[in-house]
Amino acid sequence: MHSHPTPRRDSRAHFGVIVVGAGHAGIEAVLAAARLGQRAALVTFDLQRVGEMSCNPAIGGLGKGQLVREIDALGGAQGRIADQTGIQFRMLNTGKGAAVRAPRCQSDRHLYREEATRLVRAAQGVELIEGAVVALILEGEKQPEVRGVRLADGTELRAPAVILTTGTFLRARMHRGEEQSSGGRVGEASAEGLAADIATLGLELGRLKTGTPPRLDARSLDFGVMEEQLGDSEPQPFSFRTDIADFPHCPQVPCHLTWTTPATHQIIRDNVHLSPMAAGRIEGIGPRYCPSVEDKIMRFADKDRHQVFVEPEGLSTDVIYVNGVSTSLPARVQEAFVHTIPGLEQARFLQYGYAVEYDFVMPHQLDASLALRQTSGLFLAGQINGTSGYEEAAAQGLVAGTNAAKWIQGEAPFVLGRHEAYIGVMVDDLILTSPREPYRMFSSRAEHRLLLRQDNADRRLVPLAHKAGLVGAEELARVRVFEERFEAALGILKKRFVSPSRNLFDTLRRPEISWQGLLQEHPCQELVGLDPRVAEALEIEAKYEGYVRRQQDMVERMAREEDTTIPKELNYSGINGLGHEAREKLSLVRPATLGAAGRVEGVRPPDVALLAVHVERLRRQLSGAEGVSSSGAVQP
Repeated sequence: MHSHPTPRRDSRAHFGVIVVGAGHAGIEAVLAAARLGQRAALVTFDLQRVGEMSCNPAIGGLGKGQLVREIDALGGAQGRIADQTGIQFRMLNTGKGAAVRAPRCQSDRHLYREEATRLVRAAQGVELIEGAVVALILEGEKQPEVRGVRLADGTELRAPAVILTTGTFLRARMHRGEEQSSGGRVGEASAEGLAADIATLGLELGRLKTGTPPRLDARSLDFGVMEEQLGDSEPQPFSFRTDIADFPHCPQVPCHLTWTTPATHQIIRDNVHLSPMAAGRIEGIGPRYCPSVEDKIMRFADKDRHQVFVEPEGLSTDVIYVNGVSTSLPARVQEAFVHTIPGLEQARFLQYGYAVEYDFVMPHQLDASLALRQTSGLFLAGQINGTSGYEEAAAQGLVAGTNAAKWIQGEAPFVLGRHEAYIGVMVDDLILTSPREPYRMFSSRAEHRLLLRQDNADRRLVPLAHKAGLVGAEELARVRVFEERFEAALGILKKRFVSPSRNLFDTLRRPEISWQGLLQEHPCQELVGLDPRVAEALEIEAKYEGYVRRQQDMVERMAREEDTTIPKELNYSGINGLGHEAREKLSLVRPATLGAAGRVEGVRPPDVALLAVHVERLRRQLSGAEGVSSSGAVQP
C-alpha cells in the first residue's frame, strides 16, 4: 500500500465526496451527491473534455433508452443534455410492443460536451478540478478506509467518500496494427498510478477491450448512393421535464446507411493477421454485441455484406462517425477496405480506428450501493465495473453518487429492485456476476420489462426519487397531476358504453384500434385534446392489462424470496448437498437474499431450496434457539 504525505490543509482540499473522472458516470455521480447536500469535487485530466462522447455521438437505443428515461426520473442530467443537443430523434421498435420501444438520438458531440460542462459548473456544491489522480489516500490495515486522493502535483484532496469513474483509463493501451501507445483515448494519458494503487487493495481485476471506427470527412463522401435515414416527424424528448412545445432545440439532420461489399470482406480477410487481436497483442475481451468489422467478417463468413451507418458528429463539423466498422487494423488496410464501401470510395480519413484495452474491477466485489465491500468509502461506477456505453455509465454514476452521500449521512442505501427499474436489473446483474465481456443493457435482461417501460419511468421512479431527496416537490406534483388525469380519463373510458356489453376501454383493447382510431369511431368530447402521454398510457393499459397483472403477480411471488436475507455468518462450505459450482460462486459473491442467490450463475433451483432450509436454521441459531458450530456451519 502506498504511503502518503501529510495532506495540505487548505480550504479547497476538503470535500464530502470526490469523483474521479468527468465522463458520463462522473457527471451523474457528482451531481447526485451535490443534490443530496454534499460538497463534491469532480477531478479530471482535462476540463475541456467533460462529458466527452468518446465513441458514437448518440444517446439511447434498445435497452439504453429506458436507462436514460430512468436517469431523468431520478433527477439526473443525461436526458436533459441529450434533448438540448440532439440533431436527430427516433423512437425505435414502434412496430413492436410497448415493452421494447426505446428512444434514441444522434447528438452533436461538441454541443453535448458544452452543455454537460455548463450544467456541472452551474450546480451548487460542485467544484471542477483539473489534474491527474495518481493515488488513493488510505488509512487502516485490516479494513482500508478511503480518505481522499492525491494528484500528480502533490495536492491532496480529502473526503470520506471517493467515487472512481475512470472509464477505459486504468492501465490503458491503444492498438492499431502493430502500433501501441499508452492512453484511454486519442490525446489522453493512461491512469497508471491509480491502477497500481487499486492493485494494492487486493481486488480481483479483469481486462477488457473496446474499439472505435475511423472518422471521415463528410465533404469527401457520396451521400447520393446511400440510403437516407430521417428522424421522427414528431420527435419525443428524453426528459420528462422538456417542454414539447419548444422541442427539438437543434436543427434536425439525416443519417445515412450503406453496406460493406465482398471486396471489403476480401481485403479484411487477407489482412486480418495484422490485427492486434489476431496477433495476440490484446489480452482483453471485446463486446460480442458490437464486434470489430474484422471480427464480424471472420465470425459470419456466410454473410456477404454488413450494415454501415454514416452518422454526423455535429452541426458545425464535417466529421463523420462510421458506425459498424470499428477496427484496429493498420491505417493502410483501413483506407483500402473503407474505399470499397459504396459512397465512401473517395473518403478522406480524419482519424483512423483503434482498439483500447484496459483494467476493470470484477463487480462481484461491490454491494448493491456500488460500494466496494472490502474498502470503506470507495465506490465505483461505469466502465471500471466492466460495462460499456454512456447510458450504463451514467446510471451507475447516479447510483454511486447517491449512495456515497447517503453513506456519509448515515442513511440506508438507495437500491432499486429488478422489478422497479432497468437500473436495478443492471446493478443486480453486475454484483452477482463477473462479466466475460463488456456488459450492455438489453431489454431481454429485464424479466419484468412490460412493467419497466420507457414511457412510465417517471411514474415508477419519481416518488422513490423524491423520498430519497433526489428530486423536489415540483417533480412529485407533476407526476401526481399526470396520475389524476390518467385516472379521470380511465374512468370515462370505462363508463362510456358503445354496446350493452362493451365500453370504450374494452374497445381500445382490440389490437387494430389505436387511440386516434377509437375517437374517430366513437367521438367523446371529454377525451378530445387529452395529453398525448396520458392517451399513450391509456392505450398501453388497455392492450396489456392482463400481461401487466401477471407480471405484477410474479413480482409479488418473487418478493417473498427477495425479502429473505441470508445471514453474513452463513458458511456455504458447510452445507452438505450444495453443488460444487454453487458453493464456489455463492462463497465468492455472497448474495444478500435468497432471490439474489437464485440469480447467481451456476446456482440451480435445488441449491436455492437447500439454501432456504439452512438460512432458516441459522436464523434460529443466531437468535439463541440452537447452537452454531465454531465454523459457522449450520448444525443438523
